[in-house]
Amino acid sequence: MHKLFLIISSISGLLAVALGAFGAHALKDKLQASGTLDTFQTAVQYQFYHTLALLAIAFLMTKYESLWLNYAGYSMTFGILIFSGSLYILCFTGMKWLGAITPIGGLLFILGWVFLLVTAVKSL
Repeated sequence: MHKLFLIISSISGLLAVALGAFGAHALKDKLQASGTLDTFQTAVQYQFYHTLALLAIAFLMTKYESLWLNYAGYSMTFGILIFSGSLYILCFTGMKWLGAITPIGGLLFILGWVFLLVTAVKSL
Protein backbone atom coordinates (compact mmCIF):
# COMPACT_ATOMS: atom_id res chain seq x y z
CA MET A 1 0.00 0.00 0.00
CA HIS A 2 2.91 2.38 0.66
CA LYS A 3 3.82 2.22 -3.03
CA LEU A 4 0.32 3.44 -4.00
CA PHE A 5 0.57 6.47 -1.71
CA LEU A 6 4.12 7.17 -2.88
CA ILE A 7 2.88 7.18 -6.49
CA ILE A 8 -0.12 9.36 -5.63
CA SER A 9 2.03 11.84 -3.70
CA SER A 10 4.53 11.99 -6.58
CA ILE A 11 1.79 12.72 -9.10
CA SER A 12 0.13 15.23 -6.77
CA GLY A 13 3.44 17.02 -6.17
CA LEU A 14 4.13 17.15 -9.90
CA LEU A 15 0.66 18.60 -10.55
CA ALA A 16 0.98 21.12 -7.72
CA VAL A 17 4.23 22.47 -9.15
CA ALA A 18 2.86 22.53 -12.69
CA LEU A 19 -0.44 24.15 -11.71
CA GLY A 20 1.29 26.64 -9.43
CA ALA A 21 3.67 27.71 -12.19
CA PHE A 22 0.91 27.78 -14.79
CA GLY A 23 -1.29 29.88 -12.52
CA ALA A 24 1.51 32.27 -11.60
CA HIS A 25 2.61 32.86 -15.16
CA ALA A 26 0.11 31.90 -17.84
CA LEU A 27 -3.11 32.50 -15.90
CA LYS A 28 -2.18 35.29 -13.50
CA ASP A 29 -3.97 38.06 -15.43
CA LYS A 30 -7.07 35.94 -16.01
CA LEU A 31 -7.22 34.83 -12.36
CA GLN A 32 -6.70 38.39 -11.11
CA ALA A 33 -9.40 39.70 -13.45
CA SER A 34 -11.90 37.12 -12.20
CA GLY A 35 -10.88 37.66 -8.56
CA THR A 36 -9.89 34.01 -8.11
CA LEU A 37 -6.09 34.31 -7.81
CA ASP A 38 -6.21 33.92 -4.01
CA THR A 39 -8.49 30.91 -4.36
CA PHE A 40 -6.13 29.32 -6.86
CA GLN A 41 -3.14 29.95 -4.59
CA THR A 42 -5.03 28.37 -1.66
CA ALA A 43 -5.73 25.27 -3.77
CA VAL A 44 -2.05 24.93 -4.69
CA GLN A 45 -0.88 25.51 -1.09
CA TYR A 46 -3.19 22.93 0.43
CA GLN A 47 -2.34 20.46 -2.32
CA PHE A 48 1.35 20.87 -1.50
CA TYR A 49 0.89 20.55 2.27
CA HIS A 50 -1.15 17.39 1.97
CA THR A 51 1.05 15.94 -0.76
CA LEU A 52 3.94 16.14 1.71
CA ALA A 53 1.76 14.55 4.40
CA LEU A 54 0.86 11.76 1.99
CA LEU A 55 4.54 11.25 1.21
CA ALA A 56 5.25 10.96 4.95
CA ILE A 57 2.42 8.44 5.28
CA ALA A 58 3.94 6.34 2.48
CA PHE A 59 7.26 6.25 4.32
CA LEU A 60 5.63 5.52 7.69
CA MET A 61 3.92 2.54 6.09
CA THR A 62 7.32 0.96 5.52
CA LYS A 63 7.93 1.04 9.29
CA TYR A 64 4.46 0.50 10.78
CA GLU A 65 1.60 -1.75 9.78
CA SER A 66 -1.52 0.17 10.62
CA LEU A 67 -4.98 0.30 9.17
CA TRP A 68 -5.09 3.87 10.48
CA LEU A 69 -2.27 4.84 8.11
CA ASN A 70 -4.34 3.49 5.23
CA TYR A 71 -7.26 5.62 6.39
CA ALA A 72 -4.96 8.63 6.68
CA GLY A 73 -3.59 8.09 3.17
CA TYR A 74 -6.98 7.75 1.57
CA SER A 75 -8.32 10.74 3.49
CA MET A 76 -5.41 12.91 2.31
CA THR A 77 -5.79 11.65 -1.26
CA PHE A 78 -9.50 12.34 -1.48
CA GLY A 79 -9.06 15.58 0.44
CA ILE A 80 -6.65 16.80 -2.24
CA LEU A 81 -9.02 15.76 -5.01
CA ILE A 82 -12.10 17.33 -3.46
CA PHE A 83 -10.64 20.41 -1.73
CA SER A 84 -8.05 21.54 -4.25
CA GLY A 85 -9.88 20.02 -7.21
CA SER A 86 -13.09 21.88 -6.49
CA LEU A 87 -11.17 25.15 -6.08
CA TYR A 88 -9.30 24.65 -9.36
CA ILE A 89 -12.54 23.94 -11.20
CA LEU A 90 -14.19 26.96 -9.57
CA CYS A 91 -11.32 29.18 -10.75
CA PHE A 92 -11.42 27.88 -14.31
CA THR A 93 -15.17 27.71 -14.76
CA GLY A 94 -16.62 30.23 -12.32
CA MET A 95 -19.09 27.64 -11.02
CA LYS A 96 -19.63 29.12 -7.55
CA TRP A 97 -21.68 26.15 -6.30
CA LEU A 98 -18.42 24.17 -6.11
CA GLY A 99 -17.66 26.20 -2.99
CA ALA A 100 -20.21 24.00 -1.23
CA ILE A 101 -18.14 20.89 -2.00
CA THR A 102 -14.79 22.29 -0.88
CA PRO A 103 -15.43 21.88 2.89
CA ILE A 104 -15.87 18.12 2.35
CA GLY A 105 -12.26 18.04 1.19
CA GLY A 106 -11.25 20.09 4.23
CA LEU A 107 -13.03 17.61 6.49
CA LEU A 108 -11.12 14.78 4.80
CA PHE A 109 -7.85 16.61 5.50
CA ILE A 110 -8.82 16.90 9.17
CA LEU A 111 -9.73 13.21 9.30
CA GLY A 112 -6.42 12.33 7.69
CA TRP A 113 -4.55 14.17 10.44
CA VAL A 114 -6.74 12.51 13.09
CA PHE A 115 -5.97 9.09 11.60
CA LEU A 116 -2.27 9.96 11.62
CA LEU A 117 -2.57 10.94 15.30
CA VAL A 118 -4.31 7.64 16.09
CA THR A 119 -1.45 5.81 14.36
CA ALA A 120 1.10 7.66 16.47
CA VAL A 121 -0.73 6.99 19.74
CA LYS A 122 -1.27 3.31 19.00
CA SER A 123 2.29 2.76 17.71
CA LEU A 124 4.11 4.18 20.76
